[in-house]
Amino acid sequence: METLFIENEIKYTGKELAPLWIYKNFNILGDAIVAFVGEVDVKLNEMVDIEDVINNEPIYSKKMLNFIIECFNFTLEQMVWAQRLFVSIIKETIEEYGFFVLRKGDDLFFDNRKLSVSIATKSINSCLIHTALNIIKEGAPIKASDLNEIGIKDYKKFALEILSKFKQETESIKKATYKVRGLV
Repeated sequence: METLFIENEIKYTGKELAPLWIYKNFNILGDAIVAFVGEVDVKLNEMVDIEDVINNEPIYSKKMLNFIIECFNFTLEQMVWAQRLFVSIIKETIEEYGFFVLRKGDDLFFDNRKLSVSIATKSINSCLIHTALNIIKEGAPIKASDLNEIGIKDYKKFALEILSKFKQETESIKKATYKVRGLV
């Protein structure tokens, strides 16, 4: 699993959740996770979560810490498992900063307000995850919280911690599959 923190701000519109976007834009081929900061403005026509479309709930935040994960040779169900693991890693990392966050499925809440968005999907040749955490809650269409409230101001340092932990976890999972003897 390759990782990268992208220094330039990128506006996330939903179009970035596409097969080989990481490879085309950052020359990372294969399973990868990238992080970047930027505005998030996902209109209903770019939404992957059909429940949000039905409920007329587009996503907007003036500034979020975004993560895009792409994995090959995964089923959608396996990618949803990976998504839940990833969100749990974020939760654990925030709690290391001394703040409790509640995880409900793939969503994180601080003080009963939504801190994150997350979706897993399948493309023609890979599976993808987009997860983002509010940096600035003002302007969000729902009751939101943000990383500033939690005292996380160094978004790059925080993102690098998450990237490292996710990479370590994925490598540990692969090693766990290599070391066991199959049963007959």
